[in-house]
Amino acid sequence: MISKISFKVAFDGGILGLIILALILNPLMLHNSLGQNIEMPIKGFCAHRGAMTSHPENTIPAFEQSIASGAQMIEFDVQFSKDSALIIMHDGTLDRTTNGSGEVALMDSRDIRSLDAGSSKDKAFSGTKVPVLREVLEMMPANIWLNVHLKGGYELGKKVAALILEMGKTHQAVMAVMADAAKGARSVSDKILICNMERQSGGLDYVEGTIAMNANFIQLKGAITPDFKSYTKSLHEKGIGINYFGTDNPEVFKQLFDLGIEFPLVNDIVTAMQYADEFGVKPVVPSYSALKKP
Repeated sequence: MISKISFKVAFDGGILGLIILALILNPLMLHNSLGQNIEMPIKGFCAHRGAMTSHPENTIPAFEQSIASGAQMIEFDVQFSKDSALIIMHDGTLDRTTNGSGEVALMDSRDIRSLDAGSSKDKAFSGTKVPVLREVLEMMPANIWLNVHLKGGYELGKKVAALILEMGKTHQAVMAVMADAAKGARSVSDKILICNMERQSGGLDYVEGTIAMNANFIQLKGAITPDFKSYTKSLHEKGIGINYFGTDNPEVFKQLFDLGIEFPLVNDIVTAMQYADEFGVKPVVPSYSALKKP
């Protein structure tokens, strides 16, 4: 992000100057323009657990629908199974979203993967499996942000970061983590992008803590207060992108985008994308161009 790059510019106010100024003012654009041949979204909608309103959350069909809808960012949750597989699931138990029961952490991945994760949403999704992180990363386009929310600490941070690095996803995968998981991720590589989820009070100390830990993103939440204007200013000065959890309300979309908050998390990505033109959001045309792995 911009805080990681030092440079001086001189220009006479012409077109070149405007381009450079735009890069300075838009940290996401700057980050995405350097060292990568992939154009990443500078703002848009984040599909929370995929297209979870219409599809079974945190599953391949939900992610496929998010991609088809033109989502700019897709959020999903990762946790360990008993045998340390990287399971894509929000809840600590299997009961709500599958035909199984019990704690994810106490079951082997083979048993979890044998369950039906689709029928509880709709019979049309019968037979949908609980995915693991590798297959989710494999099916994602290279030009959509991946908001990878970790349900665990240091060791989970290490293992997820290692897989992101192995699969060449460091340009797009943002690990949404608490402090211990962030330390684990950064013990693997300083290329890993971090979204601070150590929310503290959710106010100024959260913003200041995010800046202090050199995070790449923050996720704000709750009531939109006048303080948000100063928060976004301080965060953008340090090159930190801003997500917001969460809303499906178009009036709130306007508030957030007007404040400079780049990525609201939405449950209904299909409907949210119907407002894309109104807010100057460009639907992503998915690109599956391979990146050279580090």
